[in-house]
Amino acid sequence: MRKNLKWIIPLALLIIVLAVYLWPVPQKSFSELADKVAPELAAQFLAFREAHLPQILEVDGQPWEYLAFGEGDKTILFLHGMTGAADIWWRPMSALSDRYRVVAVTYPPVDDLAAMSRGALAVLDSLGVEQTNLVGSSLGGYLAQYLVATHPERVRRAVFANTFPPNEVIAEKNKTIGALLPYLPEWLVIDVLRSSFYGSVYPAAGNSELVLAYMLEQSYGRMSKAQVVGRFHGVVDPFTAPDVAALGIPVMIIEADNDPLVEEVLREQLKAVYPDAEVHTLHAVGHFPYLNAADEYIALLADFFNQE
Repeated sequence: MRKNLKWIIPLALLIIVLAVYLWPVPQKSFSELADKVAPELAAQFLAFREAHLPQILEVDGQPWEYLAFGEGDKTILFLHGMTGAADIWWRPMSALSDRYRVVAVTYPPVDDLAAMSRGALAVLDSLGVEQTNLVGSSLGGYLAQYLVATHPERVRRAVFANTFPPNEVIAEKNKTIGALLPYLPEWLVIDVLRSSFYGSVYPAAGNSELVLAYMLEQSYGRMSKAQVVGRFHGVVDPFTAPDVAALGIPVMIIEADNDPLVEEVLREQLKAVYPDAEVHTLHAVGHFPYLNAADEYIALLADFFNQE
């Protein structure tokens, strides 16, 4: 009996540890989470999803989901941040699709900016788009800078929004969590993100129920830990910022004066790296103004791209 206990107790402990580690992330849809979102706004978003189902293109063995629709001979490619997906851009895409072909991608679990760049460009290639305007926010704004630096011939104009330039600040501040991230259980990684939505993202967005509901859906089964890890690697992937003046690519910077995810030192560094950029500082709108301050954001985009 004692010999059996020597095996049973460690085995039971192992099962408990595995059960805790592999505990599944609960799944909830936008409809379940949007009870406080204005009904008309929630209905518009759900109608957008129904009208624009994602297409899939396999790139380097990974499925890239993307949305593509609209009119016009010029294209805008929208690049989301660390906790987004293609349809987070639904309000700007809907508003600008009568003048432009609008495209947005969702990053699969890839580990660096080069892979993200290949996927985004492959989507454009599949659509026959040789040159595009760029709108990138947060990680997407960082990726937009990388695309300008590595493939300037593909870019007409670029918007770097709620983002940061190549820097050492983020990697240094997140060195420990970055090293631990691949080994933490998925539910814990996602739960930490969800806490940040409640604690900083939501209040900075003026308590926008739309922002909160969208972010929560990402944390309830729509975004995997593998995607979070890959996107974090993208955020800290170093490269040399492009000389946009020499390249002749006009740039607009959109920032928020209360962005909880891009600290002021990084916002100032971004403007210093691109001193000729057109800069717009939005007041008290947080990190996702294309959701909760959409009219102002869309007007900025329309004015900037109309300058061509």
